Amino acid sequence: MNKIRKGDDVVVKVGKDSGKRGTVLRVLPEADKLVVENVNIVKKHTKPNPQAGVPGGIVEKEMPIHVSNVMLYNPQTKKGDRVGIKVLEDGRKVRVFKSTNEAVDA
Repeated sequence: MNKIRKGDDVVVKVGKDSGKRGTVLRVLPEADKLVVENVNIVKKHTKPNPQAGVPGGIVEKEMPIHVSNVMLYNPQTKKGDRVGIKVLEDGRKVRVFKSTNEAVDA
């Protein structure tokens, strides 16, 4: 079970975008990386391709960031929080915030 999933609100803890908050757009499980909205933006130079209708120029895009550099945003404490996994009585696994012991997926 992944601790951070697509659609989660995360806070960047390390790097040039430290302190920024964004939504997870994609999870790359084979590399343990995430693509977060408006975080780790780079400029990519693209060649024009008239057959595909792609104009050339400089495009800004989001690049992946390692999972260890982000924390799940806890709306109760309004900060990033560590996440654990708890097994309920009926056998289901749920993600819980470590500080408040509240379930992430309500």
